Amino acid sequence: MTVDRRIFGRPLRSVAFDVAVSGLVALFAVAGVVAQPGGWNATLVGIGMALALLFRRTHPTAVAAVVGAMALSQVILRWGPLGFDIAVLIALYSVIKYADRLRDGVIAGAVAAVGVVLAALQMRGPGLWWANAIWFGTVTGVVWLMGLNVRTRRLYVLSLEERAATLEREREAEARAAVAEERTRIARELHDVVAHSMAVMIVQADGVRFTMDRDPATAREAAKVVADTGRQALEEMRRLVGVLREPSRPEPVAAPDAVADPDEPAHRRPALVELPALLDRFRAAGLRVGHATKGDPVPLPPGLELTVYRVVQESLTNALKHAGVGASVELSLDWSATTVVVRAVDDGRGRPVVRPAPSGGHGLVGMRERVGVYDGTLTAGPTLAGGWRVEARLPLPSVPDTEQGEAAA
Repeated sequence: MTVDRRIFGRPLRSVAFDVAVSGLVALFAVAGVVAQPGGWNATLVGIGMALALLFRRTHPTAVAAVVGAMALSQVILRWGPLGFDIAVLIALYSVIKYADRLRDGVIAGAVAAVGVVLAALQMRGPGLWWANAIWFGTVTGVVWLMGLNVRTRRLYVLSLEERAATLEREREAEARAAVAEERTRIARELHDVVAHSMAVMIVQADGVRFTMDRDPATAREAAKVVADTGRQALEEMRRLVGVLREPSRPEPVAAPDAVADPDEPAHRRPALVELPALLDRFRAAGLRVGHATKGDPVPLPPGLELTVYRVVQESLTNALKHAGVGASVELSLDWSATTVVVRAVDDGRGRPVVRPAPSGGHGLVGMRERVGVYDGTLTAGPTLAGGWRVEARLPLPSVPDTEQGEAAA
């Protein structure tokens, strides 16, 4: 894990580099104190330039203006070009690279061009002034072009980072919307389950009232159905409230929509007895689906039964969309005394789907939400053979105490 060390709100690395650059300029200023024109006064100007360079990243235009003014003072005092004037090139490079507007870099380049001519005119020694001007101009032009090239690359990288951040925010927003929509759908289906259970309770309760005296055995059986259905409805109501209250946790992986039966009404509740028909629909769509059941299936509460059905539906849809037509899928339902495990493994060797199938959910997001409602776990990921594996493990409800007592009797 990398640690982002910062000082004064800036990366430590950048601060250290700027200090080194400033120290180099100050060293040039101090080293020439004996031989350079101006003596200690020129050295103080060089140290001033060095200190200004410490802020070249955060205030590039101001630094360029300060360094340029100090360089102009050299021209006025006729000191000529000195070693620490490398600060002028550094400030020019910085204003091109870091300034908000390229216009500041263009102005700095024009000022530097005037400075090149003035510096060439003050050069001592043999040689024509224009030859010196060409040399200084070439060096300054190379530095300006280097700054422009680095600025272009820097802005390009920043635009890519901003685009990536925007895409990430959009993906998170889509994931949150998908989770919210799936939670609404789950809540609607659980509401239908609870409403159905309440209707059963009312009918059975009426039956108890009318048969209590004439047929006590039937009345006792009806009362047991009322009690069992009430417990089940209460449990589903608890899960319904949990779905509505729990904050959405969007998945980082955007998943495809699931395939639904186009003829399935919006408010109809599928059951596991319809699983063969569902598998036949996917076989007709082009999947080679193998189905195996291990253990002894047990009756499930309506909401849990719906979850198992939806997990199978979503898993096969993902296989059709990603593995493609002609892919083989091994579907298994493993039943034990405490859990039911739904497992779907495809080989990933199909052909691309020509037409998308009707939407019925939100893939992994929907499965994870549904399995989480019943305190289950979902794992999904690629296999070593190149396919995809989905496994949902759902705990089975415990047997009510009344039924245990009757079984013991």
